Amino acid sequence: MYIDQLTLKDYRNYGELTLSFENQVNLILGENAQGKTNLMEAIYVLAMARSHRTSKDKELIRWDQSFSKVEGHLTNRHGPLHMEVVFSQKGKKVKINRIEKKRLSDYIGSCTIVMFAPEDLTLVKGSPQIRRRFLDMEMGQIYSIYLYYLSQYHKILKQRNQWLKDVQQKKVKANSDFLEVMTDQLIQAAAQVITKRYSFIEKLQAWAQPIHHEISRGKERLEIKYVPSCRVSEEMDLSTMVVVLKEEFKRVEEREIQRGTTLIGPHRDDLAFIVNDRDIQTFGSQGQQRTTALSLKLAEIELIYEKTGEYPILLLDDVLSELDDFRQTHLLNTIQGKVQTFVTTTSVDGIDHRILDDAETFYVEEGSIQRKE
Repeated sequence: MYIDQLTLKDYRNYGELTLSFENQVNLILGENAQGKTNLMEAIYVLAMARSHRTSKDKELIRWDQSFSKVEGHLTNRHGPLHMEVVFSQKGKKVKINRIEKKRLSDYIGSCTIVMFAPEDLTLVKGSPQIRRRFLDMEMGQIYSIYLYYLSQYHKILKQRNQWLKDVQQKKVKANSDFLEVMTDQLIQAAAQVITKRYSFIEKLQAWAQPIHHEISRGKERLEIKYVPSCRVSEEMDLSTMVVVLKEEFKRVEEREIQRGTTLIGPHRDDLAFIVNDRDIQTFGSQGQQRTTALSLKLAEIELIYEKTGEYPILLLDDVLSELDDFRQTHLLNTIQGKVQTFVTTTSVDGIDHRILDDAETFYVEEGSIQRKE
């Protein structure tokens, strides 16, 4: 899969922009704050219908404009594909081949994408929220049913949290029957989300382990573990997990009412990365943490290919300068010739690799982009 052409209309600092790309490495050069990351974000938005940098869609609309549009002509194994995302003050609309999709789960996954940015290097040592977001974004691209259950879970969770808060603040009276109905609905979605996460992590680890072993020059063995917020396990089937979740929610019910929020569930779960039997979030070196982040990203690429039959588009946003020569070389050798890649950087100095010699090069300055002739 690759992007042939990208068109932006009133997106961030871009007024009107149309660019054509080759199915190879596309190098985006420019100083900071000129629009490189905005361009990468736009490609991400085209695939995911949301930004990786902000949860507020209105921030993507150019100053004093009423709407913003990201449009892409792509080619996949089935032929041409047209995708479009429009943001306005009323919300957003997504289209595939000019036909509007009412559900995001019918849109996401049409174009698969992997982004690797400096903030992804904090995937290991950062907050649990970062790791949950990593799971949700990557799984959502290849399992539309996962997006459905995750959406259901968050919808019910929001309602349940509001009710618990209202009870805590004595705005409404506690009603055990009403809480039980909401909890049962939440559990049904939670069990689906958790079992699918366990399955995904097993597949991700199968790809990440040999990659990590190679990058670490055979010295390290990586394990990825799901860390639930309550007493569930990978061995449980769906019906058993539902039973256990009911017991767990009953156990914390009084505390939830006292605190006015839902204390357990997928929104509180985490990931752990174990290298040579040590949790590297706590005990790992920066090098081990970076190797793990890189291994995960490269594993994502292969897992997406395994599931969809196509390689995703890869976005390397100012990340090469954060990697040492060995990790840079491993990354670029791995993607060469099979993944359309977009690389942003302020300078190619220090990035010595033949793949960049053959790259299409674009220069960005104050929201204007020129292709190197």
